[in-house]
This record gives sequence, C-alpha cells and structure tokens, in this order.
Amino acid sequence: MSPDKLIYMANQIGRFFAHQPGDKAVANIADHLVKFWDPRMRSAILKHAEAGGQGLQPAVLQAVLTLRADAGQVAG
Repeated sequence: MSPDKLIYMANQIGRFFAHQPGDKAVANIADHLVKFWDPRMRSAILKHAEAGGQGLQPAVLQAVLTLRADAGQVAG
C-alpha cells in the first residue's frame, strides 16, 4: 500500500478521535492501529513516522511513534 494511502487512512482515524483530549486521542489512535491494521501497514506507517512523518497530523504522528515502544505489536 502506498505511503500516501496510509497517511490518508491514519489521518482519518485521527479525525475520528480529534474531539478527545490529547493523550486519550493518541492512545485511542494507537489502539485502533494495533487492533485493525495489518502488521505490514503498521510497519510501513512507522517507517514513515520515523523519517519525519510528513503529512501526518500531530496526534497521529505521536500515536504511530508509540507503536515502536512495543516492537511485538508492530511486527504482529
């Protein structure tokens, strides 16, 4: 899947949780990515985030970067 498509999808998730306070939104975005995204998708968006995350909303970028804290979740 293209990085542009992953960015679009991740930002859609971010918009869904945008009404929540910062830390809660970040946690819920990350939780959604872990529960519903294929490990390859999570790995690709994490690589993009680690390279600067251009195009990702701030809360989404923060959420994606939390995925690296648990490599087991990123790897599947």
